[in-house]
Amino acid sequence: MNNKEGTIRAALGYPAFRSLLAGLAVSQVGDWLYNLALVTLVYQRTGSAMWAGVATAARVIPVVVLGPLGGVVADRFGRRGVMIASDASRLVLMLGLALVAAAHLPVLLAPVIAALATAAGAPYLPCVAAVTPRLVRDGDLPGANAARSAVTAIGVILGPALGGVLLLVGSPATAFGVNAATFGVAAVFTAAIRDRRAFAVTRHGAGQHSGLVSDIADGAAALRAHPAAIRLIGADILCSLVYGMQTVLLLGVAQRAGLGLHGYGYLFAAIGAGGLAGTSLAGRVARLPHHLALAGSLALVGLPMLALPAAHWAPAALCLAGFTGAGALCVEIMTDTGLQRMLDDEVFGRAYGLALPASIAGIAAGSVVAPALVSALGLNAALLACGAVVMTYCAVVWRTRPAATPATEAPAAATSLIGAPLIGAPTVVLPTLAAPAGPVPGGPVPMRGAPAPRRPAPPQWHQARPLQAVRGTAPLAALVPGNGAR
Repeated sequence: MNNKEGTIRAALGYPAFRSLLAGLAVSQVGDWLYNLALVTLVYQRTGSAMWAGVATAARVIPVVVLGPLGGVVADRFGRRGVMIASDASRLVLMLGLALVAAAHLPVLLAPVIAALATAAGAPYLPCVAAVTPRLVRDGDLPGANAARSAVTAIGVILGPALGGVLLLVGSPATAFGVNAATFGVAAVFTAAIRDRRAFAVTRHGAGQHSGLVSDIADGAAALRAHPAAIRLIGADILCSLVYGMQTVLLLGVAQRAGLGLHGYGYLFAAIGAGGLAGTSLAGRVARLPHHLALAGSLALVGLPMLALPAAHWAPAALCLAGFTGAGALCVEIMTDTGLQRMLDDEVFGRAYGLALPASIAGIAAGSVVAPALVSALGLNAALLACGAVVMTYCAVVWRTRPAATPATEAPAAATSLIGAPLIGAPTVVLPTLAAPAGPVPGGPVPMRGAPAPRRPAPPQWHQARPLQAVRGTAPLAALVPGNGAR
């Protein structure tokens, strides 16, 4: 197999990762068709836009509030069992929601069940993010994360379309039943990954669990120990903030570009299409210097926002919106990949459980800030302010250049990031110019956080350290370029 390293195609060469991705894809399509059916059911029963909004909020708020708890669960228990239990719980809850719709039970039950389903899914994405580096080689990690982002974007497109068809030929109860089935299928795909070591939880200590607050604090400490991770999370939150502002600002852009209110949907479709295009660039972006890749991705978000005030022509507005989608997806992929490479597996779930809710909260914040800006400054000034904030952060990232690579550092053989052979790894031909600096492919490889050979990643992606080092007082300036400056 001659697929270029770091691409989606290369990541799909790992059978175990394909199974994980298939389960995620099925679940994502189900989630989006269910969201449409939920809002339709509540609005049909109440005739109130406010109650429809409550139903949507019931799906989002638990992610923000319970995200840290989900990260703790992902780090405490075997991730295979957690993922299957999460899918099974949501399957039962979706059947309950179908019963509410079919039996005309009190509609107040719908947002309650929706909130419970979201809560049951809180550990799922931290588990997926933690398991992914165990299924692919480090060089193919950007492609694997790009594939995960791609199936999410495709779910956003296909899910509502399928939901619309189901509502046309059936009822909300039918859509809820189909969504329940998708959770069952996702659980089967997870169970199909035979090697349970991919789901094992790493514990460097005596195996005793600390309290919930202490566990969450450990996740925060791990992030603080890596300024580069903080910068990545900051960039991801900023892109989420822009997206939240776009939900308001693009209404005015669509009308001014002659697209009308229907054009608002076209602009978001362009953002989605741009996001898909961004996933195809992930492999190329990963090979650039870190500060250049992140700054360039942010520029793809900020510069179009600065140009939108002049976009009075519909194709120009659509193209600019598409660029913002591409840049935001590149930032998302870089953030996931960076966290997976920097953080110790022992604490990864807890750290990710803090980063993901923060990103989602950025969307909510943007949707609140944008109307206030438009009211106070006008549409053009609000667009310019949004773009200026992104470009300011872009400039900060640009100034944070990586340290030079030591001349003695030799490239290592491609390995995974875990202490077990890769599951279903494709055959790799090693160069014979020098003896490999680490274990051969398919053999045992060291755990993240344990002494390990240097990986062939660019110097900006630093090896993870054990949680004990995160809590210690050793200076961190040498670990991350630009230290002292998500």
